[in-house]
Amino acid sequence: MAEVSLKHIYKVYPNGTKAVSDFNMEIADKEFIVFVGPSGCGKSTTLRMIAGLEDVSAGELKIGGLVVNDMEPKDRDIAMVFQNYALYPHMTVYENIAFGLRLKKLPKDEIHKRVTEAAEILGITEYLNKKPKEMSGGQRQRVALGRAIVREPKVMLLDEPLSNLDAKLRTQMRAEISKLHTKLQTTFVYVTHDQVEAMTMGTRIVVMKDGFVQQIDTPKNLYNYPENKFVASFIGTPQMNFFDAKLLKTGNEVKILFDGTDAEISVPYPSLYKIIPDYLDGKTPVVIGLRAEDISLAPAAKKGKNVIKVAVSHKEELGNETLVYGNLYTTDGAAETAPVILKDTADIAVNAGDIAEVTLNLGKIRIFDKQTERSVLPRIPEYNYLDCTVKGGNIKLLGAELALPEALSCADGKYTLLVPVNAVNFDGGIKAEVVSREDVNGVTLLALTAGGKRVWAVGGDFAEGAEVNIGVDFKKITVMSDGETVFSPMPGLNEIDCNFVKRKFVETAEVNGKSKRKKVIRFGFETDGKFFEVPDDVSRKIFNALGVKKALSSPFKLQLGLYGLTVAESGIVATVEKVLNFGAEKFLKCTVGGREIFVGTDADREGEVCLAPDFLNAGVVDPKRDIKII
Repeated sequence: MAEVSLKHIYKVYPNGTKAVSDFNMEIADKEFIVFVGPSGCGKSTTLRMIAGLEDVSAGELKIGGLVVNDMEPKDRDIAMVFQNYALYPHMTVYENIAFGLRLKKLPKDEIHKRVTEAAEILGITEYLNKKPKEMSGGQRQRVALGRAIVREPKVMLLDEPLSNLDAKLRTQMRAEISKLHTKLQTTFVYVTHDQVEAMTMGTRIVVMKDGFVQQIDTPKNLYNYPENKFVASFIGTPQMNFFDAKLLKTGNEVKILFDGTDAEISVPYPSLYKIIPDYLDGKTPVVIGLRAEDISLAPAAKKGKNVIKVAVSHKEELGNETLVYGNLYTTDGAAETAPVILKDTADIAVNAGDIAEVTLNLGKIRIFDKQTERSVLPRIPEYNYLDCTVKGGNIKLLGAELALPEALSCADGKYTLLVPVNAVNFDGGIKAEVVSREDVNGVTLLALTAGGKRVWAVGGDFAEGAEVNIGVDFKKITVMSDGETVFSPMPGLNEIDCNFVKRKFVETAEVNGKSKRKKVIRFGFETDGKFFEVPDDVSRKIFNALGVKKALSSPFKLQLGLYGLTVAESGIVATVEKVLNFGAEKFLKCTVGGREIFVGTDADREGEVCLAPDFLNAGVVDPKRDIKII
């Protein structure tokens, strides 16, 4: 099996430059993964870390289940094809392909068998006795691929292998490499800056920018459901149209108010159920995204209805279709308004200088936050926004009345709840009906109706139309009143400041029936004056990331979940401020060194308690470089 696992992978150079930040991905056996992005985004650096040509600054890299951070490239069972073919000019094609096998001292019969099989797969059998200078660029690239194939690697790594070829040959070689992946049935990781290559070859694509992963998804999902404006603009030719606008909900419709024009487009509100409600106030700036094929000339019958005007600047006739370029039209002129590209039929009747009325495919609009550029119309909503009433210790929510947990001691009145979709469970007293179900990259998203309201939930094997009983995990919700937060959700992580230290101890051991004392060295974290020894695996990861000297002189932050600390007889001394009772679960709200800590508990406690960390499930952060080591 050739799975590749990258967990919290960083590449930080000595001058502090972060080439790759917190890269996380699980690559399945036999997948074809493509890294794509502009120059300097970190895609080749990530590939070279997998190959072992670049050191991993922090994180854990596995190939076939083995940690390879410290493993030499030759021992990783990978093969790499570079942008420049790097063929030996004085050797024949046969000798170039066989060279690595001869270094391994394989038997001559085995070498001959592998070389001839690879040549047959790549269609270069007739060139085996030629020198590289006698061959075309595409043929040389096949030789480079053959040299990698004969090694029979677990993982094939390809770093922009087609960038030196002309357009026609690139198209041909794209198909050849895809066929090769099907034949070899091994894992491919491919780097390119060409989004067309990425879309046509990858089973999944990793879009990167400035060292950060922007989105990992299938080509179809990247095109239809970009998670931010960068992905939307990078994927697709021509690039997506973007319009500054505001959204105003009126009744069961949402008006799109385009900046710089008085055009109004109305969208049925049900088609925007997943949008964050704050963006529907008519004041919050957003960016509307539409593909060129989702904008077309308005038929005569629809003129004046949900159309916008475009001042046409020029068009490109491509034979089977025409691209029309222009700007949103206003009575003051269109020079400063948003550019527009639309795609229509080949015989489109429009010319430069025309003012054309166009219709929008409202089912395909994408909406992004103006500042963060994140999608505000996600495939899986982050929250449900629900109104409720609290009275006499009970909460009326979604047509049901429930006992309010003691931890949520709210005064009587009306509130708004922000309920994460993963806080909706299927073990409660609220009756609901499943309206629809959708598979989003292996996660089941359910659309429910309860008390006449739309509710989103994840998980649950229920068919459309099924009646279910849902509940709410109250420790995950936010309670708001008149825009002010009354109750905040429990934090997902606790953070504790600490240092990594070396301690010497004297231990007594029985040797041949006699007690002997010896000095031993232990490594661990020190916080609040207490020393906690850590497993060797934790020490190894810290030393690999920083080196021994720096590790023993740098501050760290420990990250522990709500159940990553337990009350014990000895440990970190904490002061209990409050017991938070959620009914089925209780938590202690404590302070440690001025920092708030939340700890799961099975009993009410007060005063001082000692907390023992679970280091096997702890995260370790280097705050100086802002990287996660574990």
